[in-house]
Amino acid sequence: MNQEQLQVSIRAQLRAFDDQAFDRLTRALPLADVVEALGAHPPEAVSRLLQAMRPKLAADVLALLPAEQQDELLQRLPQPAVVAVFERLPSDLRADLYKRLSQNEQSRLLPALGRMVRDDILKLASYGEDTVGSVTSSDYAAISPQLTAAEAMAALRAGDRQQIEVIYIVGHEHQLLGTLPLRELVLAPLETSVAELMQHNPAYAEAGWARHRAADLIRHYELLALPVLDEAQRMIGIVTIDDAMDIEREDDTGRLASFGGAAPLDKGNLDVVHSSVRRMFSVRVFWLLILTVFGAITSTFVAQQEELLSNVVILAAFIAPIVDMGGNAGSQSATLVIRSMALGQLKLNWRDVAFVIRRELPVAAALGVAVALLDMVLSHFSKGVGADILLVVGLSMMLCTLAGGVIGAMLPFLAKRLGTDPATLSSPLITSIMDMLGVFIYFGLAYAFLGHLLA
Repeated sequence: MNQEQLQVSIRAQLRAFDDQAFDRLTRALPLADVVEALGAHPPEAVSRLLQAMRPKLAADVLALLPAEQQDELLQRLPQPAVVAVFERLPSDLRADLYKRLSQNEQSRLLPALGRMVRDDILKLASYGEDTVGSVTSSDYAAISPQLTAAEAMAALRAGDRQQIEVIYIVGHEHQLLGTLPLRELVLAPLETSVAELMQHNPAYAEAGWARHRAADLIRHYELLALPVLDEAQRMIGIVTIDDAMDIEREDDTGRLASFGGAAPLDKGNLDVVHSSVRRMFSVRVFWLLILTVFGAITSTFVAQQEELLSNVVILAAFIAPIVDMGGNAGSQSATLVIRSMALGQLKLNWRDVAFVIRRELPVAAALGVAVALLDMVLSHFSKGVGADILLVVGLSMMLCTLAGGVIGAMLPFLAKRLGTDPATLSSPLITSIMDMLGVFIYFGLAYAFLGHLLA
């Protein structure tokens, strides 16, 4: 069934209010495809269908919808339906949804939930937005090291945990003692104790850490999930590999926005579809004001070169391509360095700084020579300028490209040293710096080689 047929089928079920047909559809097709098609329909129709579904299916559907649709549907659902769905949602998503409710909605919802669910929500919702605790799921399997393999299997069968690929071994105060892959437990002799099978000293994260550290550990150790401990070193949950992928995807999106000069100065998300006009303005105006200052300095300096430009008018034609080339070269090198930092290939130390300089200098110099020669040839045939002006243009192009490449490569290290995200030294900022430096280089060389024309 293609997406068009799926849309027709769902539309018919929404009109007929047929939750049983929808249930059969979710069993026959991937739920993600069904939910994607469902998201295109009016929220009031989807809300009616959610109320008629089995609570577990309604929770699965809600979990796959975008955040703004989740919030709108929760506003439309009656209180009993919200409670039924909340108690069946994944624990980390449940905490996220709870934090997005108003205080009045939270106070109405909590008393209606079961005690264990209520305590779990309050615990996970207490952690800051960018901490490991905010992406922690309490859906994990934990057993005692004193059990045998047979007893451990029986305990897992009796539970309702979904994440059982890795079993966590905990002490009587829930301190983490080790881990045990499900495969090893299944293959072990039934009388073998869990203490003999478990792997000691597992990697872990603390709930108060920055969440990207959990994603880094999962990637580094190639884990399916990472245990999370509270400040008392008690295990409170796990961060799964899916969570880690979401973290890295969001961080990459933030870096792209930052590199474009449109990243929030706070930690909130910004997107053109859902962010308010006021927020879009407040985030973007900061960068534009900073870049305006650089532009004012550059234009003031150029205006002061009136005498030279009036005597050699052709010089004005080369300002834009020369300074643009420096910005382009800087953006290229900064992008490469930021990518290597994100992959863990470069660290903030003098050895890596020296390595990048050694690599970038010859590359930037070669690029400068290449673009300078091409620009000189094109300028000679298109504008018919003399050798002295060609020399100024060629040297300026080469030096701007060289300077842009080196400065662009160094700025991410400077950002790291200042404790900020390297991507915040964005492409527009690098370009503005090179605009200013470029005109200094260009007119400095022009005075050096063409100063006699002013006499």
